Amino acid sequence: MKIVHRKPVSGVLTATTLAFLTLASGCNAGKSAPNPANFTLAINNHFLDHPDCLFSDTRFPFETSDPAKTKQMDSLVKSLLLDKSLEASIHVSRYTVAPAGTRYAPRFCYGHRQVTSIDSFTPITINDGFKETTVSYNYTMKEVPVWAMSHDVQAAFPEMARATTGQVSAKATLAQTPVGWQIPD
Repeated sequence: MKIVHRKPVSGVLTATTLAFLTLASGCNAGKSAPNPANFTLAINNHFLDHPDCLFSDTRFPFETSDPAKTKQMDSLVKSLLLDKSLEASIHVSRYTVAPAGTRYAPRFCYGHRQVTSIDSFTPITINDGFKETTVSYNYTMKEVPVWAMSHDVQAAFPEMARATTGQVSAKATLAQTPVGWQIPD
């Protein structure tokens, strides 16, 4: 039988190295670590309260003579979300919210983003006293209403159609706060 002698110093050194690595990795744990899991959580939480919408500053009743706007609004009329009347004397179409559209008016939100992957993020910088990074991510749209999936509405709003029918790429600037990463409002 052959006896193998091991040096006890290397065992102590290995244990010390493992302890150091465990402590070092523990410093990066938590909501403030700059990692894909924390960025995903921050972006998803933000978009739960900030859905994607067709309009940001449109008020109803809304009048237009612009052919592109008329096409968009007419798609919402066809989906029974708006009512349309013609003001022949001034050559404009007037749109008001239909009963079925009151749930969505005036912004007509069509869902919220859910991150599917984090592609990359920039090195951390300091801006106004906060650590920041810009994150590139992919997402799909969740809780999309039926009207937003209609062919007419998607043809009238191509950006919404792209967002609701597949995976989309986007970027977001995130700031580190005492409670974790957030998209500044």
